[in-house]
Amino acid sequence: MTKRHGYAVLGALVALVIALSAGIYVTVAADDGTPRSTLADNRPHHDSSAAPASTGTWVGSWATAPVGGEPGTETHGMVGRSVRNVVHAGTGGTSARITLSNLYGQSPLALTHASLALSAGDGTAAADATTMRRLTFDGSTGVVIPAGGQVVSDAVTVVIPRGSDVLVTTYSPTPSGPVTYHPRARQVSYVAAGDRTEDSTGAPYTQQTLYWRYLTALDVLSNEADGTVVAFGDSLTDGVTSTIGANRRWPDLFAGRLRSALESGRQLPRYSVVNEGISGNQVLADGLGRPAENESGLGRFGRDALSRTNVRVVVIDLGINDILRNRELADPDRITGGLRSLVNQAHARGLKVIGATLMPFEGHRGWTPAREAVRRQVNAQIRAGRVYDAVVDFDKALRDPYDPRRLRPEYDSGDHLHPSDLGFAKMAETLDLNSLKGAGQVQL
Repeated sequence: MTKRHGYAVLGALVALVIALSAGIYVTVAADDGTPRSTLADNRPHHDSSAAPASTGTWVGSWATAPVGGEPGTETHGMVGRSVRNVVHAGTGGTSARITLSNLYGQSPLALTHASLALSAGDGTAAADATTMRRLTFDGSTGVVIPAGGQVVSDAVTVVIPRGSDVLVTTYSPTPSGPVTYHPRARQVSYVAAGDRTEDSTGAPYTQQTLYWRYLTALDVLSNEADGTVVAFGDSLTDGVTSTIGANRRWPDLFAGRLRSALESGRQLPRYSVVNEGISGNQVLADGLGRPAENESGLGRFGRDALSRTNVRVVVIDLGINDILRNRELADPDRITGGLRSLVNQAHARGLKVIGATLMPFEGHRGWTPAREAVRRQVNAQIRAGRVYDAVVDFDKALRDPYDPRRLRPEYDSGDHLHPSDLGFAKMAETLDLNSLKGAGQVQL
């Protein structure tokens, strides 16, 4: 064999290795273990701003729980439209990444373009053009999310100030559905025809929506926080009666209270707070469908709480819907047994769990004396320390002192079950900041 021929053979072998490596790269697994493939994009990848190594800690800045498949999207999904989700960054950072979910999709979800930018102002689809970042997934601007799967984007370098609104936009060119969504977002988001993912004017976004679609998390590389608190609950945590667009759910307000205390010099854990509430959620019972819509707390705890970025503490406020929605009289021991199961799962990860007493609801159409008795039995076990590591007594804080079966009038939204904005503020005020201490030191 001549030297020249040897070089040619060696070159061919190198080319083969590179080709095989590229093939492996585009079928890399997603973070949840489901296979993920990427879509080629021939557009120039201008200013994708992929984040280099930096200092700080990855924490959750915002999150929401996937609830089900959006009605009316079963066949076509959001084909040919840009979905611009508006989310509120509870913690700031210097880099960001997102999680997209196709949990309730029945077919692969193909996204050819996604972007992230800061909002240009309150109540607008317009973006600050200087912050517009094209998102990538394993280096490609396109991604296919398998039915039932999720995907995490590459990190991009962008300054996310705490308290800012962030626009996360996706575009799908092909039919796929149903759309995985979170209804009752209490936040206006937007939709535009065509691929408008990098439009900063907001003008094409003529359709408004109160849903979050596909997007389930915004993480930031932060110097403000060392870990994440997950608020895990039902509509009382989801904030369904709070003012739209005002971020007055109790987890939002609690995050602000924690920040203020840290800024005043108090020695407290530096945590971000994310909201994993689902309206109507129960500890024990799933909703309908496969996969189950409004999955039980037991079923979704691993995904929506334990898997959140750098979680340290979980605050659980669940159980009232197990009482309200059970056609038979709910068993208080089964409810508290389910809650203890959640605590055991958290303890296996070294996490601390703070649990809430169940608030009163006399005057609501579902109230009966028998259901009131079950609520009190559950609360007695919680207060006795038989369920959680620490207790936040929402019941005591919000009940009417003259009729403890009811919410105090100023804390009642009017339906006698859900709090008003003032009631959510009282919930945030009631959770003892010192109870966040000791995460990672729980006796297993």
